[in-house]
Amino acid sequence: MFVDIDGINIFYKNEGSGKKIILLHGWGGNADSFLPVFNHLKSKFEVYAIDFPGFGRSSPPDRPFDVTDYMNILYKLFKKLKIEKASLVGHSFGGRVSILFSAVHPECVEKVVLVDSAGIIPKRTLKYYYRVYKFKLLKKIYLLFSKGDKEEKLERFYKKYGSKDYRESGNMRQTFVKVVNQNLRPYLKDIKAPTLLIWGEEDKDTPLYFGKIMEKEIPDAGLVVFKGAGHFSYLDKLSDFNIIITRFFEGNE
Repeated sequence: MFVDIDGINIFYKNEGSGKKIILLHGWGGNADSFLPVFNHLKSKFEVYAIDFPGFGRSSPPDRPFDVTDYMNILYKLFKKLKIEKASLVGHSFGGRVSILFSAVHPECVEKVVLVDSAGIIPKRTLKYYYRVYKFKLLKKIYLLFSKGDKEEKLERFYKKYGSKDYRESGNMRQTFVKVVNQNLRPYLKDIKAPTLLIWGEEDKDTPLYFGKIMEKEIPDAGLVVFKGAGHFSYLDKLSDFNIIITRFFEGNE
């Protein structure tokens, strides 16, 4: 199904009945990223899964978005679909949106599950700064010696040398840069809903120390760590994940 929000065509799935749960995918994912979780939860709850603008079947934003823009889209989706209150399950980038949404619109949120969530600016090492300097130097050299106008050269350069996420073109590349540089840590203390943190012990993209910070700074939070699981811990330990979140949502906290 599709719904128009501010001229952006947003795709969403909706099945089941009962308490409302909204599944929010990670960067580069889509509504089906949570498919085995969606199929499990729909037997007990009313479940929504959306494609964020620029992903899956949803149309891209007409300008570079940051996390606040995505949060506003989600809030307007609540209003359009007449959802008064729901629980959120956010993985990675979806966790960013869940954090900000829960802090700014607490009246709309019953419970929160953050899965290998992003949102904290990571510790910067000398290796990181070396890679950044090397990348910038390579870009200057490429622009100096390659053919075409600047925009064409930049597009070729990013597709050839950029990271997987940075190879996006146009607004989505700029969106990625804005999103990863938006620090959401100050909002953790404002999350009023009971929050379950689920992390893969071997997560390299959003390390476990992110989860420990969130457990400490979100007022009502608990952390579950899956041994041997990585950044997609909900898929690595699918059965355990489904059991834990079902019990969490069925509880009466």
